[in-house]
Amino acid sequence: MSPTPPPATRASAKKELPEHFRGYKHVWVCVEQERGDVHPVSWELLGEGRKLADKLGVELGAVVLGGPGEGTKEAAAEAFRFGADVAYLVEHPVLTDYRNESYAKAVTQLVNAYKPEILLLGATNLGRDLAGSVATTLLTGLTADCTELAVDADGSLAATRPTFGGSLLCTIYTLNYRPQMATVRPRVMPMPERVADRVGRVVPFTPDLDEDSIITKLLRFIPDRDSNKSNLAFADVVVAGGMGLQSAENFQLVKNLASVLGAEYGCSRPVVQKGWLPAERQIGQTGKTIRPKLYIAAGISGAIQHRVGVEGADCIVAINTDKNAPIFDFAHIGIATDAIRLLPALTEAFRARLSPHQRDRLAG
Repeated sequence: MSPTPPPATRASAKKELPEHFRGYKHVWVCVEQERGDVHPVSWELLGEGRKLADKLGVELGAVVLGGPGEGTKEAAAEAFRFGADVAYLVEHPVLTDYRNESYAKAVTQLVNAYKPEILLLGATNLGRDLAGSVATTLLTGLTADCTELAVDADGSLAATRPTFGGSLLCTIYTLNYRPQMATVRPRVMPMPERVADRVGRVVPFTPDLDEDSIITKLLRFIPDRDSNKSNLAFADVVVAGGMGLQSAENFQLVKNLASVLGAEYGCSRPVVQKGWLPAERQIGQTGKTIRPKLYIAAGISGAIQHRVGVEGADCIVAINTDKNAPIFDFAHIGIATDAIRLLPALTEAFRARLSPHQRDRLAG
């Protein structure tokens, strides 16, 4: 009997790319901007896209869509400062405000014209809505809510995301179709360094759009007054609580400590499921992803669903009575004690370090 051949490695098991794939080149990032405001996830994606483009030896492109004079040119110029080599400037009156149909048509036409091999979007409300439509129209694959991106030696995009409710991480490939598409949640990737004097090439593109053919009409724009109510994703300090706090009333301890530290407060998924805090305060794969300088987790076990949302923090302090809680495996500082007893002591200790002016401001 002949010996069993060794199992094929992942790289050798993959077939060579079809001939028509060779026309697809470069890495693109869709820059999300509305009424002149660019979502920070766009710059985070340009930083990650820069790494992918450099490994592939191709250009990094920024796709900027909007109406004439709506801040698109400014967004394109800023994209160069965050690493883009070329900006595809897609301006049209029909694109003045986001609508799925008009934006999907514009992006699809641009992709068919210039053929990028990788197309990245932020996993925001807008990005998720747009990415699904574009991928469906282009008949290609889309990996959503990725936490890690890489490229193999053959140029295939390895997109990693949590699955099975966040209990496992899986890496997904789009082997037979192009472009390879992925969405990435805000704050998963680090913000790249901004280079103020960096410039690039602008490629204007006018999509074939007609207002009469767009079914959805914008009647009025009403800004969301509560859109900045929770700033968890961009806070430097975050204090969060889990089921270890035992009751909704005890979350006042988390809020008190957050107030003294000038921090944001949040919670784990079971807390939201219990109705103790609103969903906008949830941290984790199905909530907010955070990258604070300091994260204090009180009474949170640290399941992988939560870990994915916080592991970008510079310093994680975990407080839990269970010495074997998973959160102690990735926390920088672990305190095995009852959070209900420790949080008030921490709050008073930090309050004692405040200046009289700061104490008066808190009291007010």
